[in-house]
Amino acid sequence: MHIIIVGAGIVGTATAYELAYDGHQVTVVEQRAAAAEQASFASAGLLAPSLLIPWAAPGADGRLSRRLLGNRAALRLVRGAGIGGMVWLWRWMQAGRHARAGERLSALAALGQASLARTRTIAHELDVDIESSRGTLMLLRNRADLQLAQPALEALTAAGMQVREVDADTARLIEPGLAPEVPLAGALHAPDGEAANCRLFAQLLRQAAQERGARFFFNTPVQSLATGRAGVQLAGQNEPLTADAVVLCAGMASAALLRPLSVRLPLAGMHGYSVTAPLREESHAPQGAVIDPQHRVTITRQGQRVRVSGGAEMAAAGGAHDEATLRTLYLALSGWFPGGALVSSPQVQVWRGARPTLTDGAPLIGAGPTPGLWLNIGHGACGWAHACGSARMLADQLAGRDPGLNTEPFALARF
Repeated sequence: MHIIIVGAGIVGTATAYELAYDGHQVTVVEQRAAAAEQASFASAGLLAPSLLIPWAAPGADGRLSRRLLGNRAALRLVRGAGIGGMVWLWRWMQAGRHARAGERLSALAALGQASLARTRTIAHELDVDIESSRGTLMLLRNRADLQLAQPALEALTAAGMQVREVDADTARLIEPGLAPEVPLAGALHAPDGEAANCRLFAQLLRQAAQERGARFFFNTPVQSLATGRAGVQLAGQNEPLTADAVVLCAGMASAALLRPLSVRLPLAGMHGYSVTAPLREESHAPQGAVIDPQHRVTITRQGQRVRVSGGAEMAAAGGAHDEATLRTLYLALSGWFPGGALVSSPQVQVWRGARPTLTDGAPLIGAGPTPGLWLNIGHGACGWAHACGSARMLADQLAGRDPGLNTEPFALARF
C-alpha cells in the first residue's frame, strides 16, 4: 500500500518506520524543516514507567484534583485559555473519576510496556546509541506521596513493570548524587525504567525509514484532508496528493484538520518546559531518571547532559516563558543534584513546547472517521514513552492483525 503520514515528530517518524518495515510505500509530509521540531524537540526524555510521568493521565495521581486551582495550582490557565480551557480542565478531572478510569490506566500501562520493549528492539536492530540511561526513581517526601501514587502503581504492576518501595538510604545508594540534606522519606524504584534522547531517536528513525524507501517532504504544510479517496491537500498545490491510506500524526494541527470531517476533539496544548545543561560532575549528577512528584518535575540523564522538565500551561503557542516555572526547574535541579550540571554554561538550552493532550489522557490510535484515514495523535506527556508502541499497534491494525493489546481505550468511538 501507498501510505501518507502527516507529521514527523517522534510519533510520525516511528509510524513511518513501522509501516516501511512492513513493506508499505511511505510518504511523510511535515510542515517544519526537519523531524522532531515541535513537541518532540526537547521532551523530558522519560521512557518508562510511563504512568509515573507527570500529567500522564487523569486518575494516575490522586493529588492532582486538589491542586488544579488556586495560587499554587499545578496547571496555569494562561490568558487566552478562556472558557474552553476551563471546560477542558473540568473534563480532565471528571475522566479521573470515571468508572472506567482504572481500565484506561491499565491499557496505558500495557502500551507503555509494549512501547519500551519495541523501542529497545529497534535501537538494538539499528545498533544505535540513543543516550539512554536505566532506572527510574520517584522521590517520596512523606507517606502520603506513596498513597497518591497507588492507582499508577497498581496498573504498572499488572502490566509487568517492577516497581518497589525503597527507604531513603537505598534511594541515595541508587542515586548517589542526591543532596544528603534534603528530607526524603523514601522512593519508588523501577530498575527497568529508562530515559533517552527523544529527538535523536526520531532522527535515527527517519534515516532508517528512508533506507527502507520512505520519502520525507519537509516545509510542506497540509491544508486539508482530501475527501473521497484518501489523500491530503497540500498548501499551494492544485491537486491533492492521494494514496491508499493516510495516517494523521500532526500533533496540535490534527484537531483543525479533522474538524471539516465533523470530528471535534477535546485536544489541548499542554505546554511544558525543559532546561538542558552540560554534565558537570559524574558523581553529583543523576545516573538515570528521577521524578519529584511534589513539584511535578522530571530530571533525566541523557549522555553528557542533564535535563530537568516540568510545568503545565494551557496557552497558545509562542507565549512568553513563565519565569516562576523556570525558577522551579532550576531550583529542583540544583536542589536535588547540587553540582551535577553546569547551569550557568552558555550551552544551557531552555525550551517550551506544547504536548497535544486529550481530556482522558489516552491517545487516539486506529481507524479515523472516513475510510482510509487512520489516527495516531493526542499522546500528551507520554509521546516519547508511547511512540513506538502506538506505531506498532497502528501498523498491525492497518494490516488487519491483532496488536496483542486492548485497543478499545484508544479508539475514536469514545469521543
